[in-house]
Amino acid sequence: MTDDQDTTDAERKMQFMYTLRSKGVRDVRTLTAMEKVDRGQFITGHFADRAYEDMPLPIACGQTISQPSVVGLMTQALNVSPRDKVLEVGTGSGYQAAVLSHLARRVYTIDRHARLTRPVRKLFETYDYTNITVLTGDGSFGLPEQAPFDRILVTAAAEDPPGPLLAQLREGGIMVVPVGQSDAVQSLIKVTRTPEGFDYEELLPVRFVPLIEGMGQE
Repeated sequence: MTDDQDTTDAERKMQFMYTLRSKGVRDVRTLTAMEKVDRGQFITGHFADRAYEDMPLPIACGQTISQPSVVGLMTQALNVSPRDKVLEVGTGSGYQAAVLSHLARRVYTIDRHARLTRPVRKLFETYDYTNITVLTGDGSFGLPEQAPFDRILVTAAAEDPPGPLLAQLREGGIMVVPVGQSDAVQSLIKVTRTPEGFDYEELLPVRFVPLIEGMGQE
């Protein structure tokens, strides 16, 4: 790698981190985790040269990789601790799970599209993400055999927070999920499980692909 390339990469990373901060990602642990994960490893093809822009990009199966600032804000809201066990519903490119892996003890990520989970599993093996388990299946049902979870992150929009996922959240646990109709702007919701039930906090407007429930896997 040339000195010019080193300079370009350093400037690109500096701009990337500046953009995250300017969009409201201020948590130091979240920023550190995102600095460690190269988004470019998770984007191939025509859009590879746009990997460091703050924009969603298309991936296989009609899915998208979320814009970095949204990944940062969702991660920040999740408030992951080093001993936490996290469930991510909607593996997509694997980028969000990679960020979470730097914050949590263990990450389980599930997606109904085998065309996505197969390459992500290989990618994680290549880059030695040893604390991530990638599964293919209907994430709307969660992962009962590993419940309860300290944190749950849903990267697809549901009309309401899915009941099976709420049931798998431990007391004191947090779930972050986009909620709303698939053809409209949704709201990102933070759900905290309390001894009395669930507290809901609306965070920001977002737009995600819909969460498809009960339709098996591809």
